[in-house]
Amino acid sequence: MNIFVTGGAGFIGSNFVFHMLDTYPDYRIVCLDKLTYAGNLSTLAPVMNNPNFRFVKIDICDREAIYKLFEEEKPDIVVNFAAESHVDRSIENPEIFLQTNILGTQVLMDACRKYGIQRYHQVSTDEVYGDLPLDRPDLFFTEETPIHTSSPYSSSKAGADLLVMAYHRTYGLPVTISRCSNNYGPYHFPEKLIPLMIANALADKPLPVYGEGLNVRDWLYVEDHCRAIDLIIHKGRVGEVYNVGGHNEMKNIDIVKLICKELGKPESLITHVEDRKGHDMRYAIDPTKIHNELGWLPETKFADGIKKTIKWYLDNKEWWETIISGEYQNYYEKMYGNRGTI
Repeated sequence: MNIFVTGGAGFIGSNFVFHMLDTYPDYRIVCLDKLTYAGNLSTLAPVMNNPNFRFVKIDICDREAIYKLFEEEKPDIVVNFAAESHVDRSIENPEIFLQTNILGTQVLMDACRKYGIQRYHQVSTDEVYGDLPLDRPDLFFTEETPIHTSSPYSSSKAGADLLVMAYHRTYGLPVTISRCSNNYGPYHFPEKLIPLMIANALADKPLPVYGEGLNVRDWLYVEDHCRAIDLIIHKGRVGEVYNVGGHNEMKNIDIVKLICKELGKPESLITHVEDRKGHDMRYAIDPTKIHNELGWLPETKFADGIKKTIKWYLDNKEWWETIISGEYQNYYEKMYGNRGTI
């Protein structure tokens, strides 16, 4: 089996590469990544010498290069993680999100049509559903929830999802889509909530929290997400969407306080900053469909997962310190100099 993993030098993509090489030692995994700010080749260091692994620096929008690689490698399955993914960045510069997330998806699917494929899998997000009210804990996103986006990022992901389903209906392309809640775990780029708070707390820097920090997210340990995608590409029904949720709803402020406690840092480091434009209040996914059809359930409780994650960041300081000392720092100052993130 020959599998293309696009965006495989990013957070979830790299974890998926590790999972697949570990679970299926006879599979060939070809990782495609443009190596933008969030794609880090050092992340893939543990598998670079694996004979069943190949890395190719490539932009999924580059049709000629993508077609050439398809011709060369003849993949059986394509799993598309490649995406611009930070909501704040999408508010600052929407165009690049539309290019990568929609047009790049189209190039990949055109290549699948031309060269043949067993399965094209699109990794999407629960953000395409918009948000849920805080005062209705009984409401969850299901696969039937209408798309209702809040940011250029989520709109670009929703546009890609619609395009994927259109290619299935129009051309008969064998596709599946997964929409997951917030992931956390090793190799998470340090601009996102959990790794940013860990890095800042360790340096005794302010911990910037949007608004009152009451926004609720459903957290999913990245390894649980990788298992879900593995099941979908092997056993999921073609033309279906599967929601992948963690059953781990937490307020942002509670996560930051938990990180302070785990690291022995004072809560006085927490700084409340001006809220993000169009900030979704609550995400929560109902994973009943993937559980009933494929037997998947999240295995990692947040209390355990966050401890494992913090330990990983303590044990791998060099990985994230290198990132935050370079190009990323300039962006951080420009975007959050006196405002913060989350």
